[in-house]
Amino acid sequence: MTDVTRSLDANLANFLRQMPKAELHIHIEGSLEPELIFKLAERNGVKLRYPSVESLRAAYDFSNLQSFLDIYYAGASVLLTDRDFEDLAWAYFLRAKADGVVCAELFFDPQTHISRGVSMGTVISGLKRACLRAKGELGIQASLIMCFLRHLSEDDAFSTLAQAMPYLDDIIGVGLDSSEKEHPPEKFARVFARCRDLGLHLVAHAGEEGPPEYVWSALKTLGVERIDHGVQSTHSSDLMHYLVDHQVPLTVCPLSNVKLCVYDCLSNHPIADMIAKGVCVTINSDDPAYFGGYLLENYLQTFQAHRLGLDHAYQLARNSLTGSFATVADKNQWIHRLDALRDRYLGA
Repeated sequence: MTDVTRSLDANLANFLRQMPKAELHIHIEGSLEPELIFKLAERNGVKLRYPSVESLRAAYDFSNLQSFLDIYYAGASVLLTDRDFEDLAWAYFLRAKADGVVCAELFFDPQTHISRGVSMGTVISGLKRACLRAKGELGIQASLIMCFLRHLSEDDAFSTLAQAMPYLDDIIGVGLDSSEKEHPPEKFARVFARCRDLGLHLVAHAGEEGPPEYVWSALKTLGVERIDHGVQSTHSSDLMHYLVDHQVPLTVCPLSNVKLCVYDCLSNHPIADMIAKGVCVTINSDDPAYFGGYLLENYLQTFQAHRLGLDHAYQLARNSLTGSFATVADKNQWIHRLDALRDRYLGA
């Protein structure tokens, strides 16, 4: 039991843990814990620049998004075989199950691996096997969203899409991540249009470090269905009204925002105000191995910092389920479970 759990009302903490929830913003490479990095490095004969697990974890001191990405890409260097990717995702799914996750839509960055000589097939086959195991053994509905790295060119994104064509049945959508500054969404307008024609779901990181205009561009130019992060939307009243009116899901990652110095502390994060204004906010963990908390920890710390209650918990969980790309039948089943759990706690 964490200190945060002890300081929250016991009923609320238990409800947060037990309520069925979806995780819609998880970079699977960002769940690579130092212990697994060293295990895979030994298995694959990869020499690391850090002498121990402790020294690697001590390096997780980021001042901004780019300083995090530098170590993130270095950690990914140990992922070489389909077994590595399966082990990576399976380790995440075990934690997700303990956190009450019933639906997980995993981001993965194939360009990070293709540039190292690892094939698209290797990446997807390993992740897909873990997703199938998660469904069969843990009851988690898991799927894959392929992200383009925005610091690379759109031509590189098109090349990545071409390599993914034989595996389109194994992914549900595409996203856009990596360094946001100076890489606006419209840079990728043509490749997103092609992905839309292919029937893929569309999401994009926008408004984490970038301005509200990047959120508008992701919505209007790329035509995305969800905004990943989106916290800078609070600086535009017109954009906030649009998000509320159209109930665009925002996959907010509170601990990540603090770790990357978007906000100096969790109590100054705008999430409570966004919820109060009716934005379709969801809570997610982003890169939990690096940012100090998986999904439940993000809920617990956020609720402690903002004194949120059971009604907020219910709304956030419901937002995550309805904002997922799962089938209507699956969503209805999960929401029925969520409703029953809420009624039980309210009657306790």
